[in-house]
Formats: sequence, C-alpha cells, structure tokens
Amino acid sequence: MLSLPDWKCPEWTLDASQVNTSSPEFTEEWQKRIRELQGAIMVASCIQMLVGFSGLIGFLMRFIGPLTIAPTISLVALPLFDTVSNDAGIHWGISAMTIFLIVLFSQYLKNIAVPVPAYGGEKKCHTSKFYLFQAFPVLLPLCISWFICFLLTVTNALPTDPSAYGYLARTDTKGSVLSQAPWFRFPYPGQWGVPTVSVAGVFGIIAGVISSMLESVGDYYACARLVGAPPPPKHAINRGVGIEGLGCLLAGAWGSGNGTTSFSENVGALGITKLCPTLCPSWPLARGRAKICEQIAESAPLPTSSPGSCDTVNSLRCA
Repeated sequence: MLSLPDWKCPEWTLDASQVNTSSPEFTEEWQKRIRELQGAIMVASCIQMLVGFSGLIGFLMRFIGPLTIAPTISLVALPLFDTVSNDAGIHWGISAMTIFLIVLFSQYLKNIAVPVPAYGGEKKCHTSKFYLFQAFPVLLPLCISWFICFLLTVTNALPTDPSAYGYLARTDTKGSVLSQAPWFRFPYPGQWGVPTVSVAGVFGIIAGVISSMLESVGDYYACARLVGAPPPPKHAINRGVGIEGLGCLLAGAWGSGNGTTSFSENVGALGITKLCPTLCPSWPLARGRAKICEQIAESAPLPTSSPGSCDTVNSLRCA
C-alpha cells in the first residue's frame, strides 16, 4: 500500500542525516501513514474475524491442502529476499559469520552440555549441565556477531565514512535512538490520531489477510506435527483464525502498523530449539497461543514429558 504514488516518501526525508526527526513536519509525514495503515488493518481484521468465528475457514478446509498452502507461503516469502539481501549486504562478512554460527549451534552443537554453576538441593554449590547451544541457537550467534562488530567499531576497523561499504555494521551509527527515546512510554488506542480508511488500503490489507489465513492453517498443522500431536480439528482452526483477527483489530487500534498472525519462522524455531523449561507446564497459557493449545487439549490428552524436552504438547506452552 505504501508503495503507491500517493504515499511515497518525499525527497527531503530520504537522507536520514539531513532530517530533524523531532520536527512537526517530519512527525506528520510518518504519522499520517500510520493512521492510514491503522484504518486498513482494523477493517480487514473484521473480515478475518467473520471468516474465523463464522466457521467459514473450517468449511473451506476441504479446498485448502498442501498444493494451496505451499505456493502461498512461497509467494509471501519471495518478496522478502530483497529486504534480506539489502540488510545482509551491509557487511557480507558479518552476515555470513552469523549464518554459520546459527547453523553450527543449532545443528552440530545442540547436544553438547555446558557446565554452569548452580546452587540448591543437597549439593548446595555445584555444577549443572545446561544445553546452551540448543536453548539459544539464534540469540547467541546474534550476540556474538554484535560483540564482534562492537570490537571492530571501538578499534575503528570498520570505516567511519557514512558512504563507505561496511559503515552501517558499526554499533554506534544509531546510538542516538536510545539517547532520545523516553524512559517510559505507555501506548494507547489512537495515539497517532484518528485512523483513516481508503478503499485501496483496505483491499491491499485484505489480500495480506487472505494469505495470512492460509499460512496460519499450514502453521497449525506443522506445529502439531512437530510436537507429535494429532492434526487440529476444524473448530480449533476456526477459533485460531478468529483470534488472529481479534489480535489484528487490537494492533490496528493501538497503531502498531502491523497485524498479528502465526509466524512460520517461530514454528521453525520450535523445531530447532526443542527445549522447554521444566516449570513451563505450570505457566498460564497466553491468550494469543490459546488457539493452538485448545486444539491439542481437545483432541488428545497431554502426555508426560521429560524435563527440558520440547517434543511433546508442553512445548506449545512455551512457544
């Protein structure tokens, strides 16, 4: 929607170094785009709730199969290649190192236990085994890569010229963001003004909502398969899609600029980590995850899992 001529950013906003982000003119430029997104998301989310809570998505399940879901997810992901290549192209060396560490930790070091100090029980002070690489196969590589960029920044190994290749890999390029941000901020509905609605915006978001619903159906089945649960029943899928629509409505009202949906990457992360804290079964289920947990609870009893294992239904309570 924002690629339409009416919503293209003015030329004077393209050079971030020359823009006063606190000026009223710049604030109005981005807030009016957020308001347009708010209105489109809220209208489209009502349609998604209608499709979900009316049971229409369950009725259409007979027409939604692998040949429908796979191309849809592929088409959703293909436009992201430009964004990924642009962001990774900031410094291909750092990007390649991060990818290598993620693969190394998640596939080859996941079964290696790291001794960590612990206290409690009869032994008091002792060492305990912790599967660090299995628990943080993505977060740990990101932290390592950032720390290496920090070292390269303080030693000026990375260029200081903003126009030079690799400058954006420095850790001090956006330091002003933290210094200018308020310590406390409480979002509220309509914080950017009264949402606006346009036909072009609504139809654009509706196209995304349709793709999101098809992707969510595939995510539900993939998540159930990863945890060894039976396929989700139709009534659970109906509630899941309806709850996603409700989440989109709330996100639009609060002006987040995006909706809520099940995320295929999170399902993939569930398959990578396969780890769940032992206290996880006692945690209350988040309302946003209830759509998946309800389908499992109603279709199969909760099996017993070993501590630290995420290969059972209990994993859903930690997702």
